Amino acid sequence: MVIDPMELAREAAQAAEDKKGLDVLILDITQISTVADYFVLSTGNSSTQVKAIADHVEEKLTEAGIKPLRREGVREGRWILLDYGDVVVHVFQQEDRAYYNLERLWGDAQVVNYE
Repeated sequence: MVIDPMELAREAAQAAEDKKGLDVLILDITQISTVADYFVLSTGNSSTQVKAIADHVEEKLTEAGIKPLRREGVREGRWILLDYGDVVVHVFQQEDRAYYNLERLWGDAQVVNYE
């Protein structure tokens, strides 16, 4: 099944919200990077919540016929990355999100409203 990258990013962001992900946002990096088209960022309060958010995102997208190409950080649960090619989902614990500050690093990216 082929799904538009923007729609995939929106589905991932909504799934993160479903599990009470904090500060969920989509960064449109199409004009500034070839790494992906969109980053979806979300924060959890604990490794348990970070894992639950990532699991729910993966479950929802799998239901839509989309499986991640790669999963990183699942064991530690501090920063989980789900790579869907055009869309990369990042689920952080608060201190890791603040430390890596992808919003600043990708400061030229446009924030996309997903609701």
